[in-house]
Amino acid sequence: MKTYRALGALLTYPTAELIAALPEIGAALTDERLLDPAHLAAIDGLLAHLSSSDLMDMQDDYVWLFDRTRSLSLHLYEHLYGEARERGQAMVRLQTLYKFHGFSHTSAELPDYLPLFAEFLSLMPDRTARTILSDAAPTIEALRQRAAKRETPYAPVFAALVSLASKQVDRTLLAEIMRGGGSEDDSLEALDRAWEDAPVTFGEAAACDSLANAQQRV
Repeated sequence: MKTYRALGALLTYPTAELIAALPEIGAALTDERLLDPAHLAAIDGLLAHLSSSDLMDMQDDYVWLFDRTRSLSLHLYEHLYGEARERGQAMVRLQTLYKFHGFSHTSAELPDYLPLFAEFLSLMPDRTARTILSDAAPTIEALRQRAAKRETPYAPVFAALVSLASKQVDRTLLAEIMRGGGSEDDSLEALDRAWEDAPVTFGEAAACDSLANAQQRV
């Protein structure tokens, strides 16, 4: 299922290699036909943006958007647990699920990094991938809304991922995530204050419970 991996790739740090792969990414999304025309058209806008913009400018924008804006962190468990202890247990369960399916990664990224999670989904049968994705959908929808508010061209990628989930977004959980989104102040001073005493932390225990259930159904 190349669509999941392609969407995840579009959320990674822009490099010359990524730009060179954009035609292949676009073709994968079109050929598999998992996304409806509206989502494909919206993603075409991102592809055009990445193809035509200065690479260094895109890299600067990406860092400010996803690395310095905590409410847009691409680490899924950041948005429910924050710095709570339970995020470690959730991370272990997700890593166990990866290993159960023979998926291992060599990057330094933690297992709940959204592009990595999307790559894992690409190895699953479509029905299983959609079930697993459903548990993360409220968090991804929160990212979509925040990205759309900032009018970033990345918002359609989050929307496309949400559309692939097998269940509707849990609106109660979504509201909780949105309330816990943190400050939108993305200045260096705010970043220093936010990360002064703690490393990156994560949350989303509900997702891990359903992930374990999906594992049993495979």
